[in-house]
Parts: sequence; C-alpha cells; structure tokens
Amino acid sequence: MENPRTETARDHDDRDLLENATEAPSFSGASGGNLGRDVASNAELDSVDAPNGSQRVRKQDAIDHDQSRPRDRPRD
Repeated sequence: MENPRTETARDHDDRDLLENATEAPSFSGASGGNLGRDVASNAELDSVDAPNGSQRVRKQDAIDHDQSRPRDRPRD
C-alpha cells in the first residue's frame, strides 16, 4: 500500500499546467534600479557627517526617479 499523500499527488497532478505556463519576468521591484543605488550613495556621503545616522527612500527620491508623482492636493 502506498502513502495516501502519494495517491493524492497523482490525482491532482498539474504537470501539464506548469509545463505550458508562460515565463514570468526575471526581475522585480522598481524598474531601473537607480533609486536604491542613489539612496545608498547618499547614505555613504551622509555617514561621514553622522556615522550613526540612517538613510531611507523618501518621497522626493521617488519623484526624482519618475517612480512617483508629486502630491496634487494642497496640504492642510
């Protein structure tokens, strides 16, 4: 007698579906990759003045790299 999990796997075989699937893109995240590189470069430069400081992506960084748009509503 075989393991019941083996029988279930054979009953629900999806090999044809996987073999005929189209390939997914080989990349992920924001296109270009320059945003992260620029933020890292800025972080290195900032670490000279403030060694314990931290740098993160800000809205203006994303706007500068055409990955976001400026706010179109007035601030309160």
